[in-house]
Amino acid sequence: MTPARGSLIQRDRARLWHPYAPASPDLPLWEVEAADGVRLRLRSEDGEHHEVVDAMSSWWSAIHGYRHPVLDAAAKRQLAAFSHVMFGGLTHAPAVELAERLVAMAPSGPGRAPLERVFLADSGSVSVEVALKLAVQFQTASGHPRRQRFLSLRGGYHGDTFAAMGVCDPVDGMHSAFPGLLAGNVFAPRPPAAASPTPGSVVAWASELQAIAAAHAGELAAIIVEPVLQGAGGMHAYPAECLTALRQAADRHGLLLIFDEIATGFGRTGELFAADHAGVVPDILCVGKALTGGYLTLAATLCTDEVAATVSAGRAGALLHGPTFMGNPLACAVANASLGIIADGGWRADVGRTNAGLASGLAPARDLDCVRDVRTIGAVGVIELHDAVDVPAVTAAAIRHGVWVRPFRNLVYTMPPYISTAADVEQITAGMTAAVAEVHEPAPARSRGLG
Repeated sequence: MTPARGSLIQRDRARLWHPYAPASPDLPLWEVEAADGVRLRLRSEDGEHHEVVDAMSSWWSAIHGYRHPVLDAAAKRQLAAFSHVMFGGLTHAPAVELAERLVAMAPSGPGRAPLERVFLADSGSVSVEVALKLAVQFQTASGHPRRQRFLSLRGGYHGDTFAAMGVCDPVDGMHSAFPGLLAGNVFAPRPPAAASPTPGSVVAWASELQAIAAAHAGELAAIIVEPVLQGAGGMHAYPAECLTALRQAADRHGLLLIFDEIATGFGRTGELFAADHAGVVPDILCVGKALTGGYLTLAATLCTDEVAATVSAGRAGALLHGPTFMGNPLACAVANASLGIIADGGWRADVGRTNAGLASGLAPARDLDCVRDVRTIGAVGVIELHDAVDVPAVTAAAIRHGVWVRPFRNLVYTMPPYISTAADVEQITAGMTAAVAEVHEPAPARSRGLG
C-alpha cells in the first residue's frame, strides 16, 4: 500500500529530529495512535495497525503504564489550579510536598548524613549538571579550588549535556565526536560483572579504584557512578560490594560521592534505590525518568545539609543554576501521585514477579548461537549478542510478535512497566527471543524451534 501524500510519518521526516538518528527520509518510524496500560497501538507507514506491549516503559519512565487513573487525576487537579509559575521567589504545595517525599524515601543509614536538600531540575541530564556544579562549588567553598575534575567509571553514562558527557565513558561512549569540548576527567575500570565475578575480582577492582583516587585526589571534586547497573553504557550489572568500595574511596580522599539513579531509582533493580543493595548513602543523589511515572519531564538532585550549607556559605552565596521550568507545579503534582503509588509498596512484589518472568522467559535465548549472554536484575532483562544488533530489523520483527523494543549496540533489552502481568512478561520475552532468532540466528538454529 502506497502511503498517502502528507502522511504523519512523512511530515515527521520532513521536519523533525529523533534521538540518536539522522534527519532522513528513510528513518523507520511508527505512529502511536493510542496508549493504555502497558500497550501501544501503532500504525505503520503502509497503514497496518499493531497492538504491542511496551517493553521499554518509554525509556524506563512509564513504570505505572499509560493512562493511570491516579496520575491522570493528579494532572487534572493541578491544571484546574495552575500549571506553571516561576520558582524564583515563589513556592507552591506540589514542590514542597515532592521535596518532603523524596527526602523521606532517599537512601539512609547509620553514621551517614541524610539527604535533606532537594534541587528540582528539568531532566536527568540537568540533574547531573547540577550535581557536578554542587561538587565543584562545595570543594571551592571548602578551601580546595583546584578540585575541579571527577572520577567516573568506564562503561558509565550520565546524559548528553556537556558536563554530563564529560563523565561518560570516554572511549566506548556516544560522545567521541566532541573530544575538544569535553572536560578531561579521570576514569576507573568498569566493575566486574555481577553474574560471574571471579574470586578476588571485586577486591582487585577496589584496590585499583583506591590507587586511582589517591593519585588524583588533589584535583578531584567527586566520584560519580550509576550504582549497581550501568544503563546506556551497556546494561552492565555489577556487585553491590563495589558501592562500599566507592564510599570508602570518597571518604578516604575527601571526595563527594554522587549516585546517578536516574535509571535505577524507584524500584527498577529490586530495591527502592540501587544504593540500598549495599546500604550505602551518597552525598549527592540524582533521580529522574520514573519520577513522574513517565508523564512529564522532571528530575531532582538531592544532597546533604553539609553540602548545601557549605555551598551557600561560599563566595558565590548560592548554587549557580536555575532552570526556567524548575519546580513546575504540574510535573510536581504528578510526581507526588507517582511516588504515592510507590509508597504503597506493591512495586516490590511487581518487580519480583517480573524478574522471575524475565529470567525464565529469556532463558531459551541462551541456546542461540548469536547470543553472548542473557542477564536480569530486578525488572530489567537483557539479551547480549556477539555482534551489533540490526536495530530496524529486530524492531520490526518484535512488533510482528506484539512487542515494542528499542535495541542499541549489541543489546536487545527490556525494562517493562511494573504493572505488567505474567502474561505480558511472557509475551515480551517470547517476542524478544523470536525477533533475535529471526534476524540474527543462522537457519539451522532457527529450525530448533527458537525462531
